[in-house]
Amino acid sequence: MKYRLLLLSTLLFPFFTFSQESSEMGLDQKIDQAFKPISDFFSDVIFFKVWTDPDIPFVLVLLVVSALFFTLYFGFPNIRYFGKAINTVRGKYDDVEKHSLGDEAAAVDGDIRDTIRDESEDGEVSHFQALATAVSGTVGNGNIAGVALAIALGGPGATFWMIICGLIGMSTKFVECTLGVQYRDVGEDGTVYGGPMYYISKGLKERGFKTLGKIAAVIFAIFCIGGSFGGGNAAQSNQATIVLKELLGLESTMAGTIIGLVIAILVGVIIIGGIKRIASVTEKVVPFMAVLYIIACLYIILSNFSLVDDAIGLIVREAFNPTAMGVGSVIGVLLVGFKRAAFSNEAGAGSASIAHSAVRTKYSASEGLVALLEPFIDTVVICTMTALVIVIFNFGGYFEYGADVSTDGSGAVMIGNEIVQGAGITSKAFAQYIPYSNIFLTIAVVLFAVSTMISWSYYGLQSWKYLFGRGKKADMTYKLLFLIFVVIGAAASMGSIWSFSDAMIFAMVFPNMIGLYFLFPVVKKQLGRYLEAIKGI
Repeated sequence: MKYRLLLLSTLLFPFFTFSQESSEMGLDQKIDQAFKPISDFFSDVIFFKVWTDPDIPFVLVLLVVSALFFTLYFGFPNIRYFGKAINTVRGKYDDVEKHSLGDEAAAVDGDIRDTIRDESEDGEVSHFQALATAVSGTVGNGNIAGVALAIALGGPGATFWMIICGLIGMSTKFVECTLGVQYRDVGEDGTVYGGPMYYISKGLKERGFKTLGKIAAVIFAIFCIGGSFGGGNAAQSNQATIVLKELLGLESTMAGTIIGLVIAILVGVIIIGGIKRIASVTEKVVPFMAVLYIIACLYIILSNFSLVDDAIGLIVREAFNPTAMGVGSVIGVLLVGFKRAAFSNEAGAGSASIAHSAVRTKYSASEGLVALLEPFIDTVVICTMTALVIVIFNFGGYFEYGADVSTDGSGAVMIGNEIVQGAGITSKAFAQYIPYSNIFLTIAVVLFAVSTMISWSYYGLQSWKYLFGRGKKADMTYKLLFLIFVVIGAAASMGSIWSFSDAMIFAMVFPNMIGLYFLFPVVKKQLGRYLEAIKGI
């Protein structure tokens, strides 16, 4: 225990040290200077290439091939079971999940009905709450800033590949979230502990690979903690800070730090309450902010309806014949689209299964079906709408696709005389069509950011518990570190934050895929069990 804490503190120490040579810099710049080398290191390690010119990272190949495999193996569950997924969320099959079906099915996985613990009593949240919590972890500023970044770097064609990645990612999400429920732990007080670290360790142990499972589970937990600090936290506070500074006209070298402290206090009040408070917040905030954002996007799209076919045509054309500077080829724009989609919906990373494992159900596949809705909502619907707004906006030639005027890979573009990046690009598009939209989009970005952070705090905390135990002191240590990264994200540059965030999210893919490839037959069995239970309803 002490050794693990010492090792982790050694890894984290550089994040909290400032260069002695930067005494004339503002506090925000000092934080960024200390953070950037760490960000660059992890990015170089995780995104190692299997091909150059164009650069093709192995992790993206792994994600895409795996998503295609699961889609084919399960017979296109993203299409066949879409309706059943919606019915499960709205409670159509709740009675089946709470009561036995009769004597004709006396055994379930070797256990005799009415002689075993009622598994439907396990769990802390409903199907809808679990989905809302998980969606709030994926629907975030990846849908606003991430889409803008993809289009700025890869052109409109990146949108097409984002959609494709989202559709096949639905199958991966189904597999990992079914396993999350199947192998979860339930404490004596009813608290649920689940996620890849549990199905990797327990599932591989069942198959005689105990040591491999234990090692892979520990590696996943470490990367998930990093992901909670990065993509689920720092990247979110970074984008919230960008729009807040622009709205308020703040130019102080300490503005980011101050905004970060305010957000950290707000997030801290929520996350101290655990999954039940998180779920109670997200089930209200997520639908509200998602619907509000979709309505705003629809208003802009319908107001420019005559340009929609042109925008769609441009997106499809650029996907296969890209002209954007910087991408160079179809493979280049495909990689930009896949990378941003995978970051946004996290299919393959395994993170969402942590939230879904807390659901009240005795059929693990029921929650797997619910989970496949996430990439659809996140990428196919919300990301596409954002992309259409930006493409329609740029028919006026406001910026040049692929023109990265920054040096840190943040996808900054020149709009007028102003350098704009991330959520700022989307903000400019909204401002063109909706009066006072800067206020609306600022609220949307902040809500997206806060909801994502509170959900990811739960993911990271579950991984922390797996490594360091379930005591209150260990919990509080994690939460304090998490809140520190809120401030770091607000202060550091977008390029550094997103490089680190990408690296941590994608690092989770490696150990998670070990579990998925060993255990997908279990998912097949559980899917058959659930479909049999709801047959005829």
